[in-house]
Amino acid sequence: MPFVLFLMVSARPVSVQEKYIEQFKFLAISEMDRSGIPASIKMAQGLLESMAGRSELAIQANNHFGIKCKNNWNGETYQYEDDDYNTSGQLIASCFRSYSSAIDSYKDHSDFLMNRPRYKELFSLSKTDYTSWAYGLKRCGYATDPNYAERLIRTIQKYNLDLLDYKTELKEELIVETPKREIHTMESLQNKMIKPIFVSNPVKKSIPAKTIKGVQKKKRKSRI
Repeated sequence: MPFVLFLMVSARPVSVQEKYIEQFKFLAISEMDRSGIPASIKMAQGLLESMAGRSELAIQANNHFGIKCKNNWNGETYQYEDDDYNTSGQLIASCFRSYSSAIDSYKDHSDFLMNRPRYKELFSLSKTDYTSWAYGLKRCGYATDPNYAERLIRTIQKYNLDLLDYKTELKEELIVETPKREIHTMESLQNKMIKPIFVSNPVKKSIPAKTIKGVQKKKRKSRI
């Protein structure tokens, strides 16, 4: 009878960022097809501006891109203290766009960029050139954060968001963080969910329990 080793993969908690990507990646791809804005750029902006869907604006107003009302906005609004000051230098509430759903926010983000002359130069760029798009957004004045472009690029690279620009679905193994794996002998895995792996030509001597732990890699405020 062959000796049996058992492999158990410890489930790695899914981060809020990964959940956000999973929830909105296909919407980002759809908007890329409609507008020409790279899905990677839209996802990275959504992650940063909405704190992966956890910001007050995202929760209370479904605003995932920090877009303010502007003069031509006729929709619902939400007042939020951000980066506007009165003549006395006191921080005052800013008017932000409010949406009925996150989907509307994603669509309006596309329309916002497409319909403003200052962003026109971006649409001559390739949909797969996220680096030029990131620096272009900063140059055109989308954000006041001097490091905005670099933050977008780091986010895209960390979560492999550039794959979305080629309409390639993200796979779990491509996410930067690596799950832990443990290998045990049969005796040490009693009462646990296990998957057997059969080994041919077993050694006929007792093998002590060992545990091999994989190395866990460790891997907003910009407003329009």
